[in-house]
This record gives sequence, structure tokens and C-alpha cells, in this order.
Amino acid sequence: MSEEVRAATPRAEGRASWLPLVCLFLAQVLMAFNLASLPVSIGGMVADFGVPPTAVSGAIVTYGLFVAALVMTGAKVGQRLGWVRAFRVVVATFAVSSLLMLLAPSVGWVIAAQALAGASAAVIVPSLVALIAQSYAGDQQATAIGSLGSARAIAGVAAFLLGGVLGTLVGWRPVFGVALALAVAVLVLSTRLHPVPGDPTVRIDAVGAVLVGAGVALVSVGFQNLDAWGLLLAAPDAPFDVAGVSPAPVLVVVGVVLGQAFVRWTRRRVASGRTPLVDLSVLGSPQERAAVYAMFTVVALEAALNFTVPLYIQIVQGRTPLDTALAMMPFNLTVFVVATLVVRLYGRFPPRTIALVGFGLTTAALTWLSLVVTNNWETLPTVLGLVVFGVGQGALVTIVFNVLVTAAPRQQAGDVGAIRGTTQNLASAVGTALVGALLVTILGIGVGRAVLAHPELPPSLVAQVDLDSVDFVSNDDLREALRTRTDADPAQVDAAVAVNEQVRLDTLRVGLLVLAGLSAVAALPASRLPRYRPGEAADRSR
Repeated sequence: MSEEVRAATPRAEGRASWLPLVCLFLAQVLMAFNLASLPVSIGGMVADFGVPPTAVSGAIVTYGLFVAALVMTGAKVGQRLGWVRAFRVVVATFAVSSLLMLLAPSVGWVIAAQALAGASAAVIVPSLVALIAQSYAGDQQATAIGSLGSARAIAGVAAFLLGGVLGTLVGWRPVFGVALALAVAVLVLSTRLHPVPGDPTVRIDAVGAVLVGAGVALVSVGFQNLDAWGLLLAAPDAPFDVAGVSPAPVLVVVGVVLGQAFVRWTRRRVASGRTPLVDLSVLGSPQERAAVYAMFTVVALEAALNFTVPLYIQIVQGRTPLDTALAMMPFNLTVFVVATLVVRLYGRFPPRTIALVGFGLTTAALTWLSLVVTNNWETLPTVLGLVVFGVGQGALVTIVFNVLVTAAPRQQAGDVGAIRGTTQNLASAVGTALVGALLVTILGIGVGRAVLAHPELPPSLVAQVDLDSVDFVSNDDLREALRTRTDADPAQVDAAVAVNEQVRLDTLRVGLLVLAGLSAVAALPASRLPRYRPGEAADRSR
């Protein structure tokens, strides 16, 4: 057994101190807080930089893209340098990214800062799993794993609450000052982590890194630009076309092909006795692959909802970040509580049962929301739907991660962390981009049909304001555009605003119903999760 594996084995006697977990918990909070702060800052960034909301969503996608593209390479960097040393270096670079967010003069700087944060997180993500495997075993390990899921939720609560208060009273920038303070705190607490010596013999598979990085990047960029470049046929704004076909789906297909090439290359490398970029044996069973599929869906649904609600409240309704925070509070608090407490159910119910119930709840909640949502997010039916969705989400985000960690030997914890990071961040990027493209597409179709049904809106007026391809805008902004850029009379202005307001709400309802369908489909892979007996999951990880 190598020195690193021996060092990574938790103490067999007694219970380990929880102080290392506090550091790792805050590191997970740091990453999640940074990501959750972006949607709640949409309104402020749009106003400061004079850019459309989709430009801000590009920063969210950029973060997820860099994590997903680099996390497998980041796992090997951690193994080579030593997990604690690598962890400290990248937390420091994450702090630099937060400083850049504080000082950003344009949305380009915001995107660059999130690229740096994503590259840093690509090492932090596998570090968390490896250091938990090093420090804890048995029920302590299960509790530690659950804490990572609850950390993401509490960070969402804090980001929406602090972002709402600060964004309303001061501005969006101070929110990232909180992220900077968190990074400094994690650096200080990292002195309590038990050092794990690096292994200089670890080699990074450059070919594999290029294949998986390029594949993930192409898939993410393709999904991000489905609306701007065209879902199938190339739009006028597309940078190029392939025989008239939009480059967006072409990039997605090429990215998937590169992903398959990475898998084949990795298998050939293992067969020849060389070290792969990631050990695919951690996905050797159908149950483990089902856990990855379920994790992708869980995170994509969460990202879609976390983008949709702030978009609608801040941009469409023109309300404050604090209003957004209050509207999302029931969901985020519920996820935090459930992700923390669901570990108590492991001894009574198998992962398959918990996951199926979780997806059943998310499906029912999204369907319910599509039926009851109105322009007022604080209604009791809407809050109830968000709470039920939070219950399902909180249970799922913990259980699928626990299945992956407990099914693999401790020496493969870094590989599990890399796969978790790739899956979660690719899902977050795809979920955000896809729901944005979906909503804008549905909105365009709906407005176009509504315009045809309203003879008081003549084609000449539609042509002046390009009403049939309008993006998500508030009623006030639309009124101003109609008054200053067209010759519309007051009655036509009122009619156009009424049409757009109703179609926006219908678009939101259809979008939620589509998400409910995706949640229902996810029950298929969830049905293949394992049926552990009480204590069996912990035994398998020994």
C-alpha cells in the first residue's frame, strides 16, 4: 500500500475531530455561495453594465464549464501535489476571483473572474471528497457527505438573503466581499487538515485531459447558445453555419463524440498499464452509473429553477434582489434541512426508495407550480410547491452522492470527486443554458401568436419594436420602448404590455411543466440505485 493511501485511511479507533469538516464544509459553502450569488445579482449587473440578462447567465455557464472541463485534471493535480497543499493554493486563487468580482468594470471581467473561480473549484471539488475519506469513516463519513449537500443549500440561503439585502440597499458587489471573507476563513482553518503527502509519480494524461476538457466545453457552449445561434437552423447571429445548420447542436454532437473518445482512450490506457486521467472503474456497476445520471438531473433541475425564478422576479416583475431572496427562501431552507437530516434514513430505507420518493416529490412540485404560479410569488400555493420541491431536492442531492462515495475504495475518493464535479457543474451549466433557451423560444412563439390574435397591434407597430422576438423585459421597460421608439398610441401600448405580460406567465408555466417531465424521466435511472441493507454501504467502503 502506498504512503498516500495509508495516510488517507481514517483512524480506526475513536471518533475523529469535526474541525477538519468545518473547513471542508466552508469550502463547499464558498463555491456554492459564489455560484448562488450570480443569479441574485442579475438585476444589478444588468443595470451596471448595460447588458442583457443572458450575458450574466454566461458568467454562470463559464464557471460551470471550467469546473466540469478541468475537474478530472484537478484530481490528478491534487494527487501529485498532495491534497492539502493543492487545496490551500486553489482556495487562495478563489479569493483572487472574488476580489476581481468586487472590482469588475464590465461583464467581461465578471466572466473572467468566474473562469478563475471555476478553475480553482476544479481542484477544490475532488479535494473535498479525498479529505473526507482521509478524515472520517463509517457513520461519521456518511454525516460528512451529507454536510456537503447541506452546505450547498445553506450557501444558497445565505447568498439569496445577503444578496437580496445588500443588492437592494448597497449593490451587488459587496456580496462577493462575503465570498472573499469566506475564502480567507477557509485558508485559516486549513491548518487543521491532516497533511497527505503528494505522489510525484502520478502522471497527468494530457491526451485524456484535452479530450474531456474540449468535449465538456463544446457541449456547454453549444447548449448555452441554442437560442442565440438557433436550435436547428442557423440564426442570423450565428458565427457560422454547417450547410445551414446552427453551430450550437453541431458543437453538442462533437462534444459528445469527444467524450466517447475520452472513454475509449482511457480504457486503452488502463489496458496498457498506464495511469488514466480518471479511474472509470468507479462507474463499473449499473448502480453507480445510475447515480451519476440521477445526480446530473438533480443538479440541472436545481440550476434551472435557481435561474428562472430570479430572472422572472427581477427582470420581468422589476422587483428587488431582496424580493428574490424572500421568494426563494422556502426552497433553499427546505433543501438545507432535508439534506442534513436525510442521512438518518439510510439505516431504514435503501437509496433506491429515497431517490424514487425524491423524484416523485420534485415532479409533483414542478407540476403543481406550473398550475398555480402567478405574478405574485408569495402566495401560499407557490410557497408550498417550492417547499415540496426542496424536500425532494435535498434528499436527492445527498443520497446520490453517498451512493458514489460509499461504493468506491477510499484510494479512489479523488476520482469519485472528479466525476461528481464534472457531473454537477456540467449539469449546472447545461441546466441554466437550456432553460434560458427554452424560455426565450417559448416566449417568442407565444408573443408571435398573441400578436396575430390582436388586430389592434398592426404589423407596422410589431416591425418597429420587433415585438415578436422580444426577450424577457419588465412592463415599465416595454412601455418606455413603445413610447420612445414607435408611434403607438396609448391603447396600443396597453394592449402590447398586456399581451407580453400574459405570454410571459404562460411561458413560465410551460417551462415548469417541461422541467416536471424531465424530473419524471429521471425516475428511470433512480430505479436502478442499490438496495443496501442497514450498514452495508459503510461496510463496502472499508
